[in-house]
Amino acid sequence: MISSPHMHTFSARDWQERAATHRSRAEHHTLPARKRKDGGEAHPVEDFLFQYYPYPFTLLERWQPGYGVALEWCESVESPAPPLFSERHYAVADGRIFADSSRLTDKERERLKWIKALLSATRDRAPNFACHGLHEWAMVYRGKEVRHEKTTPLRLPQREIDALVESRAICCSHHDAFRFFGKEARPMNHLQPTLESRISFEQPGCVHANMDLYKWAAKSMPWIGSELLLDCFELAIKLRDLDMRASPYDLTEWGRKPVCIETAEGRRIYEMEQRGLAMEAVPLRARLIASLAKLEA
Repeated sequence: MISSPHMHTFSARDWQERAATHRSRAEHHTLPARKRKDGGEAHPVEDFLFQYYPYPFTLLERWQPGYGVALEWCESVESPAPPLFSERHYAVADGRIFADSSRLTDKERERLKWIKALLSATRDRAPNFACHGLHEWAMVYRGKEVRHEKTTPLRLPQREIDALVESRAICCSHHDAFRFFGKEARPMNHLQPTLESRISFEQPGCVHANMDLYKWAAKSMPWIGSELLLDCFELAIKLRDLDMRASPYDLTEWGRKPVCIETAEGRRIYEMEQRGLAMEAVPLRARLIASLAKLEA
């Protein structure tokens, strides 16, 4: 890609201010997480996104403009490119630095194409709001593997957790949630999603599919830009919060009241919150798809 006069350009002052503002916003999340990590502490909600999705704190902190945006930059021998921007993805021409799509490898292009196809298929599928967060209960069914037992106790006896799992229909459509089900709970799921069938199963009501917008944004960097990445991350925090409040874990130590899906009222509350967060995910998914489509143009 050659620098185009039609490419939107930020002045040096403008983009540096944007980068500083973005870093401050990101550090609201990363600095407390760094402190907890250094102190050997853990937070079952706020640290999950840094543990489950293995991306460094710097991915959120370092501002990237995204594809189709050029930044004013005077190249010199001492400083051929700003340290924020990798030479693997960026080029400098005509006094501007920009993400250069010609530097994408064939493997990277295929990955981005697959991500766009998954996001599009998810967008076009009817949402399901009848799962009521039972996936977290199915994960601890029979109590043989309790993922968060070192940091978070269960709020109900094991027999009551098992009874709920056995009494309600389970319809988890998300492979990465389903794969953590207790062995005995897996046959109870109406669906049997696999890694290979992900595009055929994921749907826009799913808490985990919407949480994964952060993962797909991270895998699409620097092309989709840091502001969209951080928007997806902040939605994922809200989704994780609902996910854990509706789980059989006791989060009172962390200042969170449970959404008791073992009751009709709790299921009503869960579905209401799930619908609201799914609505927040709609424009983020659309922005991701649009950003990736630019690379195919």
